Amino acid sequence: MTVHTRPKVAVADTGSGNLRSVEKALAAAGADVIVTGDADRVAASDKIVVPGQGAFGGCVAGLARGGGGLQQAVMAAIRGGKPYLGICLGLQILFDGSEEDPGAAGLGVLPGRVARFQGPGLKVPHMGWNRTTRPAGAAAPSAPAAWGALPEGAYFYFVHSFYAVPADPRHVALESEHGVRFCAAIARDNVVACQFHPEKSQAAGLALLRAFVAG
Repeated sequence: MTVHTRPKVAVADTGSGNLRSVEKALAAAGADVIVTGDADRVAASDKIVVPGQGAFGGCVAGLARGGGGLQQAVMAAIRGGKPYLGICLGLQILFDGSEEDPGAAGLGVLPGRVARFQGPGLKVPHMGWNRTTRPAGAAAPSAPAAWGALPEGAYFYFVHSFYAVPADPRHVALESEHGVRFCAAIARDNVVACQFHPEKSQAAGLALLRAFVAG
């Protein structure tokens, strides 16, 4: 008799974000979930999720608190090939820095910056449901199965004032539009992240989380 175990997914507690909603959504997607700020528990997990709401600098500081053990565990996991899913700020902190907090350095996992939405009459923050599409090149071999599980034109729920601008357009997995065409999700090898909130995005969000948990 084959025993199927649920993947152990650590949700990193940076002190920001609706962790309970993320925990419940991942559990519904088939994960054995633990919400933790403990570096050893993150290191012992099969996969890592880093959510975040609020400010870029606060999320980075949350990872670095207490001597930086949590940040070191996350970075070691990424470098070691462990699957990483970033949500909202968990995407933005992967880059070099943000216009929101110019004095706060990002993790530098991906080259690029985070810019603020701006333009005459443009509503900021951007809130609500938006359609996403795959840009040219998004079907590169490094793109994860999670994006392939989604129908073209899937809608997700967004709440943000800033968006990532990857230096390498091949890292853009999904795009959306709010005044400008912007990066809605990224993918590189074991690292995937989305600007939208899959835990608030009903069927499409659950499909993405299921693909991440199962992949």
